[in-house]
Amino acid sequence: MERAEILAVVEKYIREVLDDEAPETIDPARSMKDYGINSLDIVEIVSHSMRELRIKIPRNELADITNIDGLVDVLVEAAASK
Repeated sequence: MERAEILAVVEKYIREVLDDEAPETIDPARSMKDYGINSLDIVEIVSHSMRELRIKIPRNELADITNIDGLVDVLVEAAASK
């Protein structure tokens, strides 16, 4: 699966959490907290993304992620090793 496809899945769930407040473009270099997304919403975004992509990632691998790009990188790596 291509990185752009995985980024699109993550962005889709970010937009769902933000509802009508979602910016036109989401900067993957920023953290989700920069967009006002709380920790429970982040868990929801990550869970939905993993479920849609059919990927499982241990929580300890998610702990050091600081921005959207970092999450996408981890998802890409997990998808490649499937």
